[in-house]
Amino acid sequence: MTDYIEDRLAINDLLTGWMHRDQSEWTELRELFHPDGTIEITWFTGLFSDFVDASIRMGASNVRTKHLIASPLVTFNGDRAIAETNAMIVAENRELGVGCATHNRFYDQIERRDGVWRIVNRGSIYDMGSFTFPTGVVELDQETVSKYPAEYAALAYVLEKSGFPVTKTFPTKGSELESDMKAAGAAWLAAAEPVSANLESGLRPALYNAA
Repeated sequence: MTDYIEDRLAINDLLTGWMHRDQSEWTELRELFHPDGTIEITWFTGLFSDFVDASIRMGASNVRTKHLIASPLVTFNGDRAIAETNAMIVAENRELGVGCATHNRFYDQIERRDGVWRIVNRGSIYDMGSFTFPTGVVELDQETVSKYPAEYAALAYVLEKSGFPVTKTFPTKGSELESDMKAAGAAWLAAAEPVSANLESGLRPALYNAA
């Protein structure tokens, strides 16, 4: 059981490593994903390596973001794992005088390769969100606000007005898109290959939940 605990701790450290993005620590951020890793969030869909490059450009803009990351719920199967992690995305554009606090859940497919756990694919499910006003209430463009689901309208508004448009519809709590994402994740997890390296070392591959 000790080795399972070590896997859980390794994945916890991996996911809380998202703070590297908030700190503009780009080299460390790149290490969170496998080279072929992908990400799909409000303002970006594609290879994670390209996401880091785009994040560098965002870092030079007027928008600022911070992520508060909770402990993940992890399901393992051999060298694969699914992690669902509560998070809060805080963003603001001081020039516009508007920001947001959005509650989401990162949904990650994670794989151990050469003994190292890294993310293969990251998606996000949006639960709820609201606007913030760093220097006092300002008038919002209601036409832009109404374009997006309420769960992430505030975040999408800040991103769009900062030059990072949101062009797709994303999973929200209880939505069909959330169900589809989790079904695809479960199928990917179930397709994991047997862990010969673990068998040789006397460890047992297992399917279990770690809160």
